[in-house]
Amino acid sequence: MNDMPKITQSMIDLYDEFTHVSLNRDDYLSKLANLVGSSELARSITAQIESNKQANAIVDENDARIETEMVTLPNGLVGYLAKPKGAAGKLPAVIIIHENRGLVPHIKDVVRRAAVEGFLAFGPDYLAPLGGTPEDEDVGRDMIAKLERPAVIQDSLKAVEFVRTHANSNGNVGLVGFCWGGGIANATAVAAGDAVKAAVAYYGAQPKADDAAKIKAFMLLHYAGQDERINAGIDAFRAALQENKIAHEIHVYEGAQHAFNNETAPARFHQEAANLAWTRTIARLKSALA
Repeated sequence: MNDMPKITQSMIDLYDEFTHVSLNRDDYLSKLANLVGSSELARSITAQIESNKQANAIVDENDARIETEMVTLPNGLVGYLAKPKGAAGKLPAVIIIHENRGLVPHIKDVVRRAAVEGFLAFGPDYLAPLGGTPEDEDVGRDMIAKLERPAVIQDSLKAVEFVRTHANSNGNVGLVGFCWGGGIANATAVAAGDAVKAAVAYYGAQPKADDAAKIKAFMLLHYAGQDERINAGIDAFRAALQENKIAHEIHVYEGAQHAFNNETAPARFHQEAANLAWTRTIARLKSALA
């Protein structure tokens, strides 16, 4: 569309409010239409901001370098497991924790990327107790909102135990979470104690300062410069980590938006920030989980 306006911070903020607070698409589209002048433009802009499930994967599901399978844990948690092709030795294990839409194709792609890097990688579907990740991402967000945090953390701990004791695991476990999953990665690091060696949270909600004192893992925290809602908690979390002498790194990627790592959302994807954050993530995990 030739008349497509430049996507502004106000538009992205409206979308962020919809996806993380109101969960009401009709209300969001109405507000956006008022901002840009028409419902048609609002829908076109939204297509640029939200994720595209049809986007090409970075690591194809049939990539010859890896093996993948869906697995079901004894507690009923379902997940996507990937590892280097023919891996016979012990590998560092990584749990990839999805965003607030469930185990969508993009997150499965991230699981495969971790496997290509030499990890035993597992992506749990935290929506499995509610029937699994749906095709409609709005429905997925509604389902995420119905999950009870204690049950989610228990599922995370079961996932940690699964990969820690897997035949191909060296027993060292790391976490990588995005958005909702970033908050769950932080919370799981609190609950897991020394069962988790490193946790990487991309733009994830921070735990309470008192809870942060329980963390034993190295914390690698990635934040987007244009993410006022999540960034409001950085200072308190940093202070708690410092006070309790918890090893950590905090990186804020100026100019980047919330969800900057997700290349399926063109208006928010920030390639430079995504590449640098991923490089730092892989380096830290290899160091911590060796």
